[in-house]
Amino acid sequence: MKPVITPAESVRLDELGDVDALMERAGWAIYRAATEMGAGYGTRVVVLAGPGNNGGDGLVAARHLRHRGVAVSVQLLAEPRTGPAARALLRARAAGVPVSPVTAPSRADLVIDALFGGGFRGELPAEIQAWADSPSRVLAVDVPSGLDPLTGSASEVCFRAERTVTFHALRTGHVLGAGPDRCGVVVVADIGQGGEQPMFLLAEDSDAPRPGRNRSAHKWSAGSVLVVGGGPGMVGAAILAGRSALTFGAGAVGVATPDPAIVQTAAPELLAYGLDSPPGRYRVLVVGPGLGAHAAEVVPSLLEDPRAMVFDADALGVLTPELLSVRGGPSVVTPHDDEFRRLTREDPSPHAAGALARTTGGVVLLKGNPTIVTDGGASWLVRSGGPELATIGTGDVLAGMIAALIARGLPALDAALSAAYWHGVAAADLRRSGTVTAEMLSVHIRGFAWDDES
Repeated sequence: MKPVITPAESVRLDELGDVDALMERAGWAIYRAATEMGAGYGTRVVVLAGPGNNGGDGLVAARHLRHRGVAVSVQLLAEPRTGPAARALLRARAAGVPVSPVTAPSRADLVIDALFGGGFRGELPAEIQAWADSPSRVLAVDVPSGLDPLTGSASEVCFRAERTVTFHALRTGHVLGAGPDRCGVVVVADIGQGGEQPMFLLAEDSDAPRPGRNRSAHKWSAGSVLVVGGGPGMVGAAILAGRSALTFGAGAVGVATPDPAIVQTAAPELLAYGLDSPPGRYRVLVVGPGLGAHAAEVVPSLLEDPRAMVFDADALGVLTPELLSVRGGPSVVTPHDDEFRRLTREDPSPHAAGALARTTGGVVLLKGNPTIVTDGGASWLVRSGGPELATIGTGDVLAGMIAALIARGLPALDAALSAAYWHGVAAADLRRSGTVTAEMLSVHIRGFAWDDES
Protein backbone atom coordinates (compact mmCIF):
# COMPACT_ATOMS: atom_id res chain seq x y z
CA MET A 1 0.00 0.00 0.00
CA LYS A 2 1.02 3.58 -0.56
CA PRO A 3 -0.02 6.30 1.89
CA VAL A 4 -1.85 9.34 0.54
CA ILE A 5 -1.57 12.42 2.74
CA THR A 6 -3.18 15.85 2.87
CA PRO A 7 -1.25 19.08 2.22
CA ALA A 8 -1.66 19.93 5.92
CA GLU A 9 0.00 16.64 6.85
CA SER A 10 2.85 17.45 4.47
CA VAL A 11 3.36 20.79 6.24
CA ARG A 12 3.39 19.01 9.60
CA LEU A 13 6.08 16.61 8.40
CA ASP A 14 8.17 19.51 7.07
CA GLU A 15 8.00 21.26 10.42
CA LEU A 16 9.42 18.19 12.15
CA GLY A 17 12.61 18.28 10.09
CA ASP A 18 15.50 20.52 9.09
CA VAL A 19 13.86 22.53 6.32
CA ASP A 20 17.18 23.55 4.70
CA ALA A 21 18.26 19.93 4.51
CA LEU A 22 14.86 18.82 3.21
CA MET A 23 14.98 21.57 0.57
CA GLU A 24 18.40 20.42 -0.64
CA ARG A 25 17.16 16.83 -1.00
CA ALA A 26 13.95 17.96 -2.70
CA GLY A 27 15.89 20.15 -5.15
CA TRP A 28 18.19 17.27 -5.99
CA ALA A 29 15.14 15.06 -6.71
CA ILE A 30 13.73 17.73 -9.03
CA TYR A 31 17.10 18.02 -10.76
CA ARG A 32 17.18 14.25 -11.31
CA ALA A 33 13.66 14.28 -12.74
CA ALA A 34 14.59 17.14 -15.08
CA THR A 35 17.61 15.27 -16.40
CA GLU A 36 15.46 12.20 -16.97
CA MET A 37 13.19 14.44 -19.08
CA GLY A 38 16.16 15.45 -21.22
CA ALA A 39 17.63 18.48 -19.46
CA GLY A 40 21.33 18.47 -20.39
CA TYR A 41 24.12 20.61 -21.70
CA GLY A 42 22.72 23.46 -23.74
CA THR A 43 19.03 22.75 -23.22
CA ARG A 44 16.84 25.66 -22.13
CA VAL A 45 15.09 25.28 -18.77
CA VAL A 46 12.97 27.95 -17.08
CA VAL A 47 12.24 27.59 -13.38
CA LEU A 48 9.14 29.47 -12.25
CA ALA A 49 9.69 30.02 -8.53
CA GLY A 50 7.13 31.15 -5.98
CA PRO A 51 7.94 32.92 -2.72
CA GLY A 52 7.58 29.88 -0.46
CA ASN A 53 9.58 26.73 0.13
CA ASN A 54 8.23 25.22 -3.08
CA GLY A 55 10.06 27.98 -4.92
CA GLY A 56 13.11 27.23 -2.80
CA ASP A 57 13.04 23.62 -4.01
CA GLY A 58 13.05 24.91 -7.58
CA LEU A 59 15.99 27.23 -6.84
CA VAL A 60 18.06 24.31 -5.54
CA ALA A 61 17.25 22.35 -8.69
CA ALA A 62 18.28 25.34 -10.82
CA ARG A 63 21.68 25.45 -9.10
CA HIS A 64 22.30 21.77 -9.87
CA LEU A 65 21.15 22.21 -13.48
CA ARG A 66 23.54 25.15 -13.89
CA HIS A 67 26.44 22.98 -12.71
CA ARG A 68 25.42 20.41 -15.35
CA GLY A 69 25.70 22.99 -18.12
CA VAL A 70 22.01 23.48 -18.67
CA ALA A 71 20.92 26.91 -19.92
CA VAL A 72 18.72 27.42 -16.87
CA SER A 73 17.12 30.64 -15.68
CA VAL A 74 14.80 31.44 -12.79
CA GLN A 75 11.79 33.72 -12.95
CA LEU A 76 10.54 34.83 -9.53
CA LEU A 77 6.87 35.45 -8.85
CA ALA A 78 8.00 37.33 -5.72
CA GLU A 79 11.01 37.51 -3.45
CA PRO A 80 11.33 34.56 -1.02
CA ARG A 81 9.39 34.95 2.19
CA THR A 82 10.99 32.07 4.11
CA GLY A 83 14.54 31.82 5.37
CA PRO A 84 15.36 28.52 3.61
CA ALA A 85 14.03 29.82 0.27
CA ALA A 86 16.00 33.08 0.64
CA ARG A 87 19.19 31.11 1.28
CA ALA A 88 18.46 28.90 -1.74
CA LEU A 89 18.14 32.04 -3.87
CA LEU A 90 21.53 33.36 -2.68
CA ARG A 91 23.21 30.04 -3.52
CA ALA A 92 21.55 29.91 -6.96
CA ARG A 93 22.78 33.42 -7.79
CA ALA A 94 26.25 32.56 -6.52
CA ALA A 95 26.29 29.58 -8.89
CA GLY A 96 25.60 31.92 -11.81
CA VAL A 97 21.90 31.19 -12.33
CA PRO A 98 20.18 34.19 -14.02
CA VAL A 99 17.27 35.37 -11.88
CA SER A 100 14.56 37.84 -12.91
CA PRO A 101 10.91 38.64 -12.21
CA VAL A 102 8.27 36.70 -14.15
CA THR A 103 8.05 37.80 -17.78
CA ALA A 104 6.02 36.71 -20.78
CA PRO A 105 6.62 33.08 -21.82
CA SER A 106 9.75 32.40 -23.84
CA ARG A 107 10.93 29.33 -25.70
CA ALA A 108 12.01 26.58 -23.32
CA ASP A 109 12.72 22.90 -23.64
CA LEU A 110 11.37 22.42 -20.12
CA VAL A 111 9.48 24.54 -17.61
CA ILE A 112 9.82 23.65 -13.93
CA ASP A 113 6.69 24.79 -12.11
CA ALA A 114 7.87 25.54 -8.56
CA LEU A 115 5.33 28.26 -7.87
CA PHE A 116 2.93 27.11 -5.16
CA GLY A 117 2.92 23.36 -4.55
CA GLY A 118 0.78 22.47 -1.55
CA GLY A 119 0.06 26.12 -0.81
CA PHE A 120 -2.13 26.89 -3.79
CA ARG A 121 -5.77 27.96 -3.48
CA GLY A 122 -7.96 30.01 -5.81
CA GLU A 123 -6.89 31.38 -9.20
CA LEU A 124 -3.41 31.81 -10.68
CA PRO A 125 -1.95 35.33 -10.76
CA ALA A 126 -2.32 37.05 -14.12
CA GLU A 127 1.42 37.03 -14.86
CA ILE A 128 1.51 33.25 -14.50
CA GLN A 129 -1.54 32.37 -16.59
CA ALA A 130 0.28 32.79 -19.91
CA TRP A 131 2.90 30.29 -18.78
CA ALA A 132 0.15 27.75 -18.07
CA ASP A 133 -0.77 27.90 -21.77
CA SER A 134 2.85 27.59 -22.96
CA PRO A 135 3.53 24.61 -25.27
CA SER A 136 6.71 23.75 -23.33
CA ARG A 137 6.94 20.48 -21.43
CA VAL A 138 6.26 20.94 -17.72
CA LEU A 139 7.81 19.36 -14.65
CA ALA A 140 5.72 20.28 -11.59
CA VAL A 141 6.98 20.44 -8.02
CA ASP A 142 4.51 18.90 -5.55
CA VAL A 143 1.41 19.66 -7.67
CA PRO A 144 0.88 21.63 -10.90
CA SER A 145 -0.02 25.25 -10.18
CA GLY A 146 -3.75 25.80 -10.48
CA LEU A 147 -4.60 22.39 -9.00
CA ASP A 148 -6.06 22.28 -5.50
CA PRO A 149 -3.64 19.99 -3.63
CA LEU A 150 -6.38 18.75 -1.28
CA THR A 151 -9.35 18.08 -3.57
CA GLY A 152 -7.73 17.77 -7.00
CA SER A 153 -10.07 20.39 -8.43
CA ALA A 154 -8.51 22.47 -11.22
CA SER A 155 -8.89 26.23 -11.53
CA GLU A 156 -9.93 27.68 -14.86
CA VAL A 157 -6.26 28.16 -15.77
CA CYS A 158 -4.10 25.27 -14.59
CA PHE A 159 -0.73 23.85 -15.55
CA ARG A 160 -0.69 20.40 -17.13
CA ALA A 161 2.49 18.59 -16.16
CA GLU A 162 4.14 15.75 -18.00
CA ARG A 163 5.72 14.72 -14.70
CA THR A 164 5.24 15.79 -11.09
CA VAL A 165 7.83 15.33 -8.35
CA THR A 166 6.44 15.16 -4.83
CA PHE A 167 8.05 14.21 -1.57
CA HIS A 168 7.60 11.40 0.92
CA ALA A 169 4.04 10.44 -0.12
CA LEU A 170 1.30 11.11 -2.63
CA ARG A 171 -1.03 14.01 -1.89
CA THR A 172 -4.80 13.70 -2.03
CA GLY A 173 -4.84 16.14 -4.95
CA HIS A 174 -2.72 13.75 -7.02
CA VAL A 175 -5.37 11.04 -6.98
CA LEU A 176 -8.71 12.87 -6.70
CA GLY A 177 -10.64 15.01 -9.17
CA ALA A 178 -8.58 16.33 -12.07
CA GLY A 179 -5.32 15.42 -10.34
CA PRO A 180 -4.45 12.35 -12.42
CA ASP A 181 -5.06 14.30 -15.65
CA ARG A 182 -3.03 17.36 -14.60
CA CYS A 183 -0.12 15.72 -12.78
CA GLY A 184 1.09 13.31 -15.45
CA VAL A 185 3.48 10.72 -14.04
CA VAL A 186 3.88 11.35 -10.30
CA VAL A 187 7.30 10.54 -8.85
CA VAL A 188 7.47 10.25 -5.06
CA ALA A 189 10.95 11.12 -3.80
CA ASP A 190 12.15 10.01 -0.37
CA ILE A 191 13.77 13.01 1.30
CA GLY A 192 14.04 11.55 4.78
CA GLN A 193 10.64 12.29 6.31
CA GLY A 194 8.60 9.72 8.23
CA GLY A 195 5.72 9.13 10.60
CA GLU A 196 2.95 10.21 8.25
CA GLN A 197 -0.73 9.98 9.11
CA PRO A 198 -2.37 9.05 5.80
CA MET A 199 -5.79 10.18 4.69
CA PHE A 200 -6.11 7.29 2.23
CA LEU A 201 -4.29 4.09 1.35
CA LEU A 202 -3.53 3.39 -2.31
CA ALA A 203 -3.92 -0.29 -3.14
CA GLU A 204 -1.11 -2.34 -4.68
CA ASP A 205 -0.73 -6.01 -5.65
CA SER A 206 0.21 -7.03 -2.11
CA ASP A 207 -3.05 -5.56 -0.75
CA ALA A 208 -5.22 -7.67 -3.06
CA PRO A 209 -5.11 -11.34 -1.93
CA ARG A 210 -6.58 -14.25 -3.88
CA PRO A 211 -6.73 -17.33 -1.65
CA GLY A 212 -5.96 -20.76 -3.01
CA ARG A 213 -7.82 -24.06 -2.69
CA ASN A 214 -6.76 -26.90 -0.49
CA ARG A 215 -5.96 -30.26 -2.05
CA SER A 216 -9.22 -31.94 -1.02
CA ALA A 217 -11.55 -29.14 -2.19
CA HIS A 218 -14.77 -29.93 -4.08
CA LYS A 219 -17.11 -27.57 -5.89
CA TRP A 220 -19.21 -26.66 -2.87
CA SER A 221 -16.34 -26.34 -0.40
CA ALA A 222 -14.39 -24.22 -2.90
CA GLY A 223 -16.99 -21.46 -2.56
CA SER A 224 -20.55 -21.08 -3.80
CA VAL A 225 -22.31 -18.00 -5.19
CA LEU A 226 -25.95 -17.39 -6.10
CA VAL A 227 -26.85 -14.44 -8.32
CA VAL A 228 -30.37 -13.12 -7.78
CA GLY A 229 -31.37 -11.07 -10.81
CA GLY A 230 -32.00 -11.25 -14.52
CA GLY A 231 -35.46 -9.81 -15.05
CA PRO A 232 -37.08 -9.60 -18.52
CA GLY A 233 -34.63 -8.23 -21.06
CA MET A 234 -31.78 -8.18 -18.54
CA VAL A 235 -30.87 -11.82 -18.01
CA GLY A 236 -27.47 -11.07 -19.49
CA ALA A 237 -26.51 -9.00 -16.43
CA ALA A 238 -27.15 -11.93 -14.08
CA ILE A 239 -25.31 -14.31 -16.40
CA LEU A 240 -22.30 -11.97 -16.54
CA ALA A 241 -22.15 -11.80 -12.75
CA GLY A 242 -22.52 -15.57 -12.46
CA ARG A 243 -19.91 -16.36 -15.10
CA SER A 244 -17.51 -13.91 -13.51
CA ALA A 245 -17.91 -15.50 -10.09
CA LEU A 246 -17.20 -18.91 -11.63
CA THR A 247 -14.26 -17.63 -13.66
CA PHE A 248 -12.81 -15.91 -10.61
CA GLY A 249 -12.62 -19.07 -8.59
CA ALA A 250 -16.00 -19.93 -7.04
CA GLY A 251 -16.63 -23.65 -7.24
CA ALA A 252 -20.41 -23.60 -7.75
CA VAL A 253 -22.48 -20.72 -9.12
CA GLY A 254 -26.21 -20.47 -9.68
CA VAL A 255 -28.64 -17.85 -10.94
CA ALA A 256 -32.10 -17.29 -9.48
CA THR A 257 -34.14 -15.53 -12.16
CA PRO A 258 -37.72 -15.17 -13.44
CA ASP A 259 -36.82 -17.27 -16.51
CA PRO A 260 -34.28 -19.97 -15.58
CA ALA A 261 -34.65 -21.62 -18.99
CA ILE A 262 -32.78 -18.74 -20.63
CA VAL A 263 -29.89 -19.18 -18.22
CA GLN A 264 -29.79 -22.93 -18.87
CA THR A 265 -29.62 -22.30 -22.60
CA ALA A 266 -27.21 -19.36 -22.62
CA ALA A 267 -24.91 -20.45 -19.81
CA PRO A 268 -25.07 -24.20 -19.16
CA GLU A 269 -22.12 -23.94 -16.76
CA LEU A 270 -24.41 -22.10 -14.32
CA LEU A 271 -27.14 -23.72 -12.25
CA ALA A 272 -30.54 -22.06 -12.71
CA TYR A 273 -33.49 -21.57 -10.36
CA GLY A 274 -36.76 -19.70 -10.28
CA LEU A 275 -36.79 -16.34 -8.57
CA ASP A 276 -39.48 -17.53 -6.16
CA SER A 277 -37.46 -20.48 -4.88
CA PRO A 278 -33.76 -19.55 -4.44
CA PRO A 279 -31.94 -22.40 -2.65
CA GLY A 280 -30.27 -21.90 0.70
CA ARG A 281 -27.17 -23.91 -0.09
CA TYR A 282 -25.11 -21.05 -1.48
CA ARG A 283 -22.69 -19.19 0.77
CA VAL A 284 -22.77 -15.76 -0.89
CA LEU A 285 -25.50 -13.91 -2.80
CA VAL A 286 -25.15 -11.26 -5.48
CA VAL A 287 -28.42 -9.33 -5.44
CA GLY A 288 -29.49 -6.94 -8.16
CA PRO A 289 -27.90 -7.46 -11.60
CA GLY A 290 -30.76 -7.07 -14.07
CA LEU A 291 -33.36 -7.56 -11.34
CA GLY A 292 -35.50 -4.70 -12.65
CA ALA A 293 -39.04 -4.34 -11.31
CA HIS A 294 -38.65 -7.47 -9.19
CA ALA A 295 -36.19 -5.64 -6.93
CA ALA A 296 -38.92 -3.92 -4.87
CA GLU A 297 -40.24 -7.31 -3.74
CA VAL A 298 -37.14 -9.48 -3.73
CA VAL A 299 -34.58 -7.26 -2.00
CA PRO A 300 -36.53 -6.63 1.26
CA SER A 301 -37.31 -10.36 1.50
CA LEU A 302 -33.58 -11.16 1.60
CA LEU A 303 -32.42 -8.62 4.16
CA GLU A 304 -32.87 -10.94 7.15
CA ASP A 305 -30.88 -13.71 5.46
CA PRO A 306 -27.59 -13.99 7.42
CA ARG A 307 -25.50 -14.95 4.39
CA ALA A 308 -22.97 -12.54 2.92
CA MET A 309 -24.49 -10.40 0.16
CA VAL A 310 -23.18 -8.14 -2.57
CA PHE A 311 -25.84 -5.56 -3.47
CA ASP A 312 -25.45 -4.18 -6.97
CA ALA A 313 -27.36 -2.42 -9.73
CA ASP A 314 -31.17 -2.57 -9.28
CA ALA A 315 -30.91 -3.61 -5.64
CA LEU A 316 -29.39 -0.22 -4.85
CA GLY A 317 -32.56 1.54 -5.99
CA VAL A 318 -34.55 -0.23 -3.28
CA LEU A 319 -32.12 -0.14 -0.37
CA THR A 320 -31.76 2.63 2.18
CA PRO A 321 -29.04 3.06 4.81
CA GLU A 322 -31.66 2.20 7.45
CA LEU A 323 -32.53 -1.11 5.78
CA LEU A 324 -28.87 -2.03 5.41
CA SER A 325 -28.10 -1.20 9.03
CA VAL A 326 -30.40 -3.95 10.36
CA ARG A 327 -28.79 -6.72 8.31
CA GLY A 328 -27.12 -9.42 10.35
CA GLY A 329 -24.82 -10.75 7.65
CA PRO A 330 -21.87 -9.15 5.83
CA SER A 331 -22.89 -6.64 3.16
CA VAL A 332 -21.08 -5.01 0.27
CA VAL A 333 -22.76 -2.25 -1.73
CA THR A 334 -21.28 -1.23 -5.07
CA PRO A 335 -22.80 2.07 -6.24
CA HIS A 336 -21.56 4.32 -9.00
CA ASP A 337 -21.98 8.08 -8.43
CA ASP A 338 -25.66 8.37 -9.38
CA GLU A 339 -26.61 5.28 -7.40
CA PHE A 340 -24.73 6.65 -4.41
CA ARG A 341 -26.69 9.91 -4.60
CA ARG A 342 -29.99 8.00 -4.71
CA LEU A 343 -28.92 5.79 -1.83
CA THR A 344 -27.61 8.50 0.50
CA ARG A 345 -28.93 11.82 -0.89
CA GLU A 346 -25.35 13.06 -0.68
CA ASP A 347 -22.70 13.76 -3.28
CA PRO A 348 -20.22 10.91 -3.62
CA SER A 349 -16.90 11.40 -1.85
CA PRO A 350 -14.50 9.37 0.28
CA HIS A 351 -15.94 11.03 3.39
CA ALA A 352 -19.54 10.22 2.41
CA ALA A 353 -18.61 6.62 1.53
CA GLY A 354 -17.00 6.16 4.93
CA ALA A 355 -20.06 7.62 6.65
CA LEU A 356 -22.36 5.20 4.79
CA ALA A 357 -20.17 2.26 5.77
CA ARG A 358 -20.23 3.30 9.42
CA THR A 359 -23.99 3.80 9.37
CA THR A 360 -24.72 0.41 7.81
CA GLY A 361 -21.93 -1.67 9.31
CA GLY A 362 -21.08 -2.91 5.81
CA VAL A 363 -18.52 -2.31 3.10
CA VAL A 364 -18.96 0.43 0.51
CA LEU A 365 -17.31 0.17 -2.89
CA LEU A 366 -17.87 3.52 -4.61
CA LYS A 367 -17.06 3.01 -8.28
CA GLY A 368 -15.04 5.64 -10.06
CA ASN A 369 -11.50 6.66 -10.81
CA PRO A 370 -10.27 6.16 -8.22
CA THR A 371 -12.65 3.56 -6.81
CA ILE A 372 -13.10 3.97 -3.05
CA VAL A 373 -13.39 0.92 -0.80
CA THR A 374 -14.11 1.34 2.91
CA ASP A 375 -15.71 -0.30 5.92
CA GLY A 376 -15.83 3.02 7.74
CA GLY A 377 -12.21 2.91 8.86
CA ALA A 378 -9.37 3.71 6.50
CA SER A 379 -10.47 4.44 2.95
CA TRP A 380 -8.67 2.49 0.23
CA LEU A 381 -8.22 3.94 -3.24
CA VAL A 382 -8.03 1.65 -6.26
CA ARG A 383 -6.52 3.17 -9.41
CA SER A 384 -5.77 0.04 -11.43
CA GLY A 385 -8.70 0.53 -13.80
CA GLY A 386 -9.16 3.15 -16.49
CA PRO A 387 -11.67 4.43 -19.03
CA GLU A 388 -11.78 1.02 -20.71
CA LEU A 389 -14.16 0.01 -17.89
CA ALA A 390 -16.72 2.60 -19.02
CA THR A 391 -18.83 0.05 -20.86
CA ILE A 392 -22.08 -1.72 -20.02
CA GLY A 393 -21.82 -4.84 -17.88
CA THR A 394 -18.38 -4.37 -16.32
CA GLY A 395 -20.04 -3.64 -12.98
CA ASP A 396 -21.76 -7.04 -13.14
CA VAL A 397 -18.36 -8.62 -13.66
CA LEU A 398 -17.02 -6.84 -10.59
CA ALA A 399 -19.97 -7.94 -8.44
CA GLY A 400 -19.34 -11.56 -9.38
CA MET A 401 -15.64 -11.22 -8.57
CA ILE A 402 -16.36 -9.78 -5.11
CA ALA A 403 -18.77 -12.61 -4.32
CA ALA A 404 -16.28 -15.21 -5.53
CA LEU A 405 -13.58 -13.92 -3.18
CA ILE A 406 -15.96 -13.85 -0.21
CA ALA A 407 -16.98 -17.40 -1.08
CA ARG A 408 -13.31 -18.35 -1.24
CA GLY A 409 -12.88 -17.18 2.34
CA LEU A 410 -11.94 -13.49 2.34
CA PRO A 411 -13.63 -11.01 4.68
CA ALA A 412 -15.95 -8.62 2.87
CA LEU A 413 -13.55 -5.62 2.93
CA ASP A 414 -10.60 -7.64 1.63
CA ALA A 415 -12.78 -9.23 -1.04
CA ALA A 416 -14.13 -5.90 -2.28
CA LEU A 417 -10.66 -4.34 -2.34
CA SER A 418 -9.02 -7.27 -4.08
CA ALA A 419 -11.79 -7.68 -6.64
CA ALA A 420 -11.74 -3.97 -7.51
CA TYR A 421 -7.98 -4.05 -7.90
CA TRP A 422 -7.78 -7.13 -10.15
CA HIS A 423 -10.87 -6.05 -12.10
CA GLY A 424 -8.93 -2.94 -13.09
CA VAL A 425 -5.69 -4.81 -13.77
CA ALA A 426 -7.47 -7.34 -15.98
CA ALA A 427 -9.29 -4.61 -17.92
CA ALA A 428 -6.07 -2.66 -18.49
CA ASP A 429 -4.37 -5.82 -19.70
CA LEU A 430 -7.25 -6.66 -22.03
CA ARG A 431 -7.23 -3.11 -23.40
CA ARG A 432 -3.81 -3.78 -24.94
CA SER A 433 -5.45 -5.99 -27.54
CA GLY A 434 -8.42 -3.74 -28.34
CA THR A 435 -11.78 -2.58 -27.05
CA VAL A 436 -12.93 -4.04 -23.73
CA THR A 437 -16.41 -5.51 -23.38
CA ALA A 438 -17.93 -7.04 -20.28
CA GLU A 439 -18.22 -10.46 -21.89
CA MET A 440 -14.55 -10.43 -22.86
CA LEU A 441 -13.60 -9.21 -19.38
CA SER A 442 -15.62 -11.97 -17.69
CA VAL A 443 -13.34 -14.46 -19.43
CA HIS A 444 -10.07 -12.53 -19.16
CA ILE A 445 -10.24 -12.25 -15.36
CA ARG A 446 -9.39 -15.95 -15.13
CA GLY A 447 -5.73 -15.02 -15.65
CA PHE A 448 -5.83 -12.91 -12.47
CA ALA A 449 -7.89 -15.17 -10.21
CA TRP A 450 -5.04 -16.83 -8.34
CA ASP A 451 -1.84 -15.81 -6.63
CA ASP A 452 1.18 -17.34 -8.30
CA GLU A 453 1.76 -19.62 -5.34
CA SER A 454 -1.92 -20.71 -5.10
